Amino acid sequence: MAASSELARGSGRGTELLREALSRPAADYYLVLSCTGLLVGLGVLMVLSSSSVYAAENLGNAYYFFVRHMTYLAFGVPLGWWISRRSEQTLGMIGVLLVIGMIVAELLVVFTPLGDAASGASNKGNRNWLYLGSFSLQPSEFAKLGLILWAAGVFAAKYKKLTRPSTLLFPVALGFVVIIGLVVIGGHDLGTGVILLAIMLAVFWFIGTPWYLLAAVVTAAALLVAGMVVTSPGRVQRIRALVSGSDTVGTSEQPLNAVYALATGGWWGVGLGRSRAKWGGLYDGALNDYVFAVLGEELGLFGTIVVIGLFLGLGLIGLRIAARSTRVFWRVVAASVTAWLLIQAMLNIAVAMRMIPVMGVPLPFISYGGSSLIATLMAVGALLAAARHEPEAMAALKRRSAPARERTVRVTSVVDGKGR
Repeated sequence: MAASSELARGSGRGTELLREALSRPAADYYLVLSCTGLLVGLGVLMVLSSSSVYAAENLGNAYYFFVRHMTYLAFGVPLGWWISRRSEQTLGMIGVLLVIGMIVAELLVVFTPLGDAASGASNKGNRNWLYLGSFSLQPSEFAKLGLILWAAGVFAAKYKKLTRPSTLLFPVALGFVVIIGLVVIGGHDLGTGVILLAIMLAVFWFIGTPWYLLAAVVTAAALLVAGMVVTSPGRVQRIRALVSGSDTVGTSEQPLNAVYALATGGWWGVGLGRSRAKWGGLYDGALNDYVFAVLGEELGLFGTIVVIGLFLGLGLIGLRIAARSTRVFWRVVAASVTAWLLIQAMLNIAVAMRMIPVMGVPLPFISYGGSSLIATLMAVGALLAAARHEPEAMAALKRRSAPARERTVRVTSVVDGKGR
């Protein structure tokens, strides 16, 4: 009895400490930073491990992708920090610029030699890459954040008119449709198109769209995805292989080896850097589409649970930021960025577990990919900006800056001779 009573008191103290920590004004800000930092750190380790074999055999340098990944981090982290310090108006303008820039870039991809669609190059069926000499960019990755910021700005400006269907559908729905069309039809990138559709649904859901309009959007999205699947022999083949459980070499080779890698990992994994699947079974897919399988093989079930837990934690914090935001703009940004990161992570993990066909969707923060990494770090910056604009956080920032202003006034008064 005494032991159980002591245990209950200890549990109560722990709960009280957790509640006190979460009630602090800057708790959400630092929790987002912590989850993101841990995921980015795991990503650095996994890119180094998963890419070394492929890079050594094909490029003569085992650290090729790792060095590039660190370079992308060096760009993405300052960009994310800069965005986290921006105001609602500035972020809304950034969203407009990103959307316009993405449309122009995607048109260049489809209709000029700067894109692999025109040059005949192919990235596993996707044609969404813009090549400028040795520099390459995937514009559709930045469209995700651009559409969120732009839609949030439009809805914030038209908040009093959101009960009208025309305000909800135009121009936001039209903008989403145009960009999704460019990505899916022009770029043949169904995976990114599905993510953009999910972001669109999240934006309309969190803004309080009437159910009949939401149902119409969902139906149209489902028909679009189904049409893109049935008109592509490659996608149909992947679905058939998944449904039939085929183990033939080719379509099913990497999905099957991903499952084998996860099974090999067991509880604690074979050890960091000791994956066998990256030597042949997964090969070029080990560093992006199937990085979760390599992680599961090397770090075991424990490692996969940690990654999933970090994403779930980031999701809960993001939704909490959205719930505590009093401005429409920040509510839409926080909720939509959270939905984007969670859905994309869920799809990548489902592919690695052979639950759905291959979609070419990277695992946020962990898969190799410059455009994806920089875009997601910028998205985290927007989420941090929303956390900084929570009412309690803003009040704390004002209290913190008040003494500094008073010291500045006193120093100025002394210099001017008014303090004598």
